[in-house]
Amino acid sequence: MIIRRWLTVGVGILLATLTAGLGSALPASADETPTNASPKVELVLDVSGSMRTRDIDGQSRMTAAKQAFNEVLDAVPEQVQLGIRTLGADYPGDDRKVGCKDTKQLYPVGPLDRTEAKTAVATLAPTGWTPIGPALLGAADDLEGGDSTRRIVLISDGEDTCGPLDPCEVARDIAARGIHLVIDTLGLVPNAKIRQQLTCIAEATGGTYTAVQHTDELSGRVKQLVDRAAAPVVTPVATEGAGSCTDAPQLKPGLYTDREKFAEHRWYRVDVLPGQELRASVSVFADRAVNNDYGMLLRAVTVHGREIVRGAESGTGRTDAISSGLRYPKPELDTDGDVKPAAETVCLQVSNSFSAPASVKTAPGMPVELTIDLVDAPDAADDAAAFGLGRGWWLLGVLVLTGLIAGLLTGWISRWRFAVWRTH
Repeated sequence: MIIRRWLTVGVGILLATLTAGLGSALPASADETPTNASPKVELVLDVSGSMRTRDIDGQSRMTAAKQAFNEVLDAVPEQVQLGIRTLGADYPGDDRKVGCKDTKQLYPVGPLDRTEAKTAVATLAPTGWTPIGPALLGAADDLEGGDSTRRIVLISDGEDTCGPLDPCEVARDIAARGIHLVIDTLGLVPNAKIRQQLTCIAEATGGTYTAVQHTDELSGRVKQLVDRAAAPVVTPVATEGAGSCTDAPQLKPGLYTDREKFAEHRWYRVDVLPGQELRASVSVFADRAVNNDYGMLLRAVTVHGREIVRGAESGTGRTDAISSGLRYPKPELDTDGDVKPAAETVCLQVSNSFSAPASVKTAPGMPVELTIDLVDAPDAADDAAAFGLGRGWWLLGVLVLTGLIAGLLTGWISRWRFAVWRTH
């Protein structure tokens, strides 16, 4: 059964609603309950030599950052475990090898002692290099352990100076760990190359990039991000699709995250009871440079391989995310009260036609978010989602028969008109 574009878009809106946090009342899966673990946040501050520059409200970038940090520390919610890490704070020399290791945890992640944290920040002075990649790896290690939400907030005024360890690739590797760690970035300089790198870091983990040029903008945005970490959200459940339906993981209603390589097919399984409607939607995020003209397919088939329903969408390279969805209602069965109806196993296939230039790394795969929902099936037999080839080949037969009859009638009428014309 082929779902029309308007229906696909409608289901895609469901995913957008969930990922925006409006569906936060749903647990990650049917058997899980929301965690009460305290959220963890680590602020990562660039203390490299360029932070001496005086271009933020008539003061240096470092002074503005310290002022913003003091305001943020005063406003941190009690339930948030907060830490601070620096990069470029200690080594002032020219040895690249040493300078690119210059990152340390200034204040450990845990319950916040505001006075102690402010004292630690007050000692900072612009010093050295900009090892963003190593700092992100260190921050990810600082936030390990537990089931709480994790967020890194990176504040920097420059590009990473410690290649070839690309911080964008580091962010992708962190995301591929499946620990649901989000990196948000704030840039203190309106520079195109800096914006591109910080945007790439953020998008690799589902975070955001913000350009700030004033102290109040910096403190306000960091406060917002810390508060967001404390707000209850739907935490995606990490899963790993299989190469075939037989080996696919069994999914229940909830929000799932996975990684898919370019032009890959991944399979998942969902059990649908009579009287239920399966609603599924998927988004693939282009977290790196990709070639134009790509598409994705979300397809539901039976365990025997017969297609039930599909949703497809295409892009031209101007969007960072592409989404598709489908619906599959299973009619209620007339059974005795003592007979429990058997569930139908539906196989979901997620495919993409992304490709990339040879210089772009394909591993790890692109981020995928998959939403599964099971609701009461519609009562109306002519529901749009219950109409089409998914119920068998009867529709094709009707179309063929209709075409045959229409052809015979057209031919008969044409011959009759020709005979009348010759007679007269």
